[in-house]
Amino acid sequence: MFNVAVFRLKDMLRYLVVIFISIIMVIMATRFFRTKKEIQVNVNIGNQIEKAMEGTYTETIDTQIPLISKIEENEKETKESMNNYLTTFLETQISAINVTKENKKQETQEIELAEQVPDNQEEVKTGVETQIVTNNPIKESFNTQYKNVKIKNQTSINLTEEILTPNITIDNKKVIIYHTHSCESYTSSEKYPYTPTGTFRTTDLKYTVTGVGTELENQLKRYNIPVVHDMTYHDYPAYNGSYTRSLATVENILKTDPADIIIDLHRDAIGSRSDYAPTVKIGEDYCAQMMFVMGTNEGGLQHPNWQQNLKFAVKVQEKAEELYPGLFKPIMVSENRYNQHAGKYANIIEVGATGNTLEQCLTSMKYLAKVISEVEK
Repeated sequence: MFNVAVFRLKDMLRYLVVIFISIIMVIMATRFFRTKKEIQVNVNIGNQIEKAMEGTYTETIDTQIPLISKIEENEKETKESMNNYLTTFLETQISAINVTKENKKQETQEIELAEQVPDNQEEVKTGVETQIVTNNPIKESFNTQYKNVKIKNQTSINLTEEILTPNITIDNKKVIIYHTHSCESYTSSEKYPYTPTGTFRTTDLKYTVTGVGTELENQLKRYNIPVVHDMTYHDYPAYNGSYTRSLATVENILKTDPADIIIDLHRDAIGSRSDYAPTVKIGEDYCAQMMFVMGTNEGGLQHPNWQQNLKFAVKVQEKAEELYPGLFKPIMVSENRYNQHAGKYANIIEVGATGNTLEQCLTSMKYLAKVISEVEK
């Protein structure tokens, strides 16, 4: 639109110059065809007018040519300015489109995950044979025990019986599930093949620990336990700062959805063996073993409620050992806080390791949901 306007202004100026010259020529021709007498009488005047006209014509041309030249220069500058503007505009829009695509991708995945229906709709059985069947297992280690619950204490804190006794009341059984490391994935299988975007990582949340969280959500709802499941990427596109971002997410959720039980669902780290697949067989089901990772204040960060967090983990694992012995590995107690100061019964549950398949981890969720539903208030 702007360039068209400039071209029209240029043409109009040219037309005005032509019209002006034409008028001068008409006037000169009119005076030329007057009677000789009039010409002779007014010869001096005519000469003066002619000179004046010639002067006007010359001045007009002299004026218009620089003006037209200036217009052309402005036009050139305008084109360059418009090109620069359009380039900047397109770069901005392309960037915005890329962000929108990522947001749309996550929204689509969230819808797909939210609509997933658990594969196992039958009643979850108890009293069935349970045994650990891990191939090439890593030796289990623990240094503390409360009844049938084993604990691997990695701190210098003396975990007394008073600290470990699960004498807590769960007034609000609503569960918040989120994922600090949303992209953690498992060994690809025939049923759940995926394209990795890192070492045992993928941004396709259907194949990650986030998808496992959706299965847990669906299974908990079967027991009428309200669930808030957040599927925000916290470790993508940047891994560093994941815990800072996930803490902000949890704090925002708690403003509108108060809950006592807050689960940060993870997958065990790769470690020295990527084929490590801790597995327990419950009846005919092969399930990935799980592990509570509980924080303390020994790392120097304020964490006044770490003991009641730990009591919750002991309470749940005590019930798990009663129903499905071996479903959980020993509780790991760490000096790190892991954002567990945010809630009354906040915890990390690691589901399986890199050697487990997604179907093993999904199957574990029906048993975890059953255990949580059986935990007394």
